[in-house]
Order: sequence, then C-alpha cells, then structure tokens
Amino acid sequence: VQLQASGGGLVQAGGSLRLSCVASGRAFSDYAMSWFRQTPGKEREFVAAITRSGGNTNYPDSVKGRFTISRDNAKNTVYLQMNSLKTEDTAIYYCAAGRPIFVRQRDQIETWGQGTQVTVSS
Repeated sequence: VQLQASGGGLVQAGGSLRLSCVASGRAFSDYAMSWFRQTPGKEREFVAAITRSGGNTNYPDSVKGRFTISRDNAKNTVYLQMNSLKTEDTAIYYCAAGRPIFVRQRDQIETWGQGTQVTVSS
C-alpha cells in the first residue's frame, strides 16, 4: 500500500486542523492505520491508531480528548481531526499502515506516508 498525507498548515493555538491520508495499492481495509509525528532532534512518536474496521481507536495521553482518528474504507482514507491545538503539537505528521490490530510502535509499521507539516503559533 502507498500513502499520501495532506491537510497540514499553519494554525493559531486553540484552533483545529484535519489531516487526511489516502491509500492506494493493496486493500486498505487489510491494514490498521496510525498517525505519528516528529520534531527535529526527536524520535517519531505515536499520536493515534485505528483498527482495520475503524471500530476501535487508541491515543497517548498527550492528545487524548483533543485528537480523533477515523477512517473511511470506501474512500481508502484515514483522517486525524485535531482540535484545541497547542504549540507543542507543532511537528511533521506521518500516516502509517501496519498489520497488528493496533499499530502504535515504529517497528510495527509496514508503510509510511510522506509527512505533512503542522505548525501551531501562539
């Protein structure tokens, strides 16, 4: 599967953005999907995960209650709705696909998208 992320941009603190990631190639519904983010000098960190059917999601405490991951298997697309954004959310965001039920670790990733920049200003 190949992944193409979009939707990043510049937003003020407290604002919202929605990221999208479109998949092509193998059956999208065969993959659990996730979002990760990375800032310069830091490791890529887990942000959100969703199961193949979309019935279950998982988040770290840093974004729980503010971010929502969803997917539309008919459109081969996974989304990340980000609300109440903070300056510390500034990062490059990557979508990712893997085979485990929840993909929350980098070594579980089979395919990465190319990344989209999110910048939150104060």
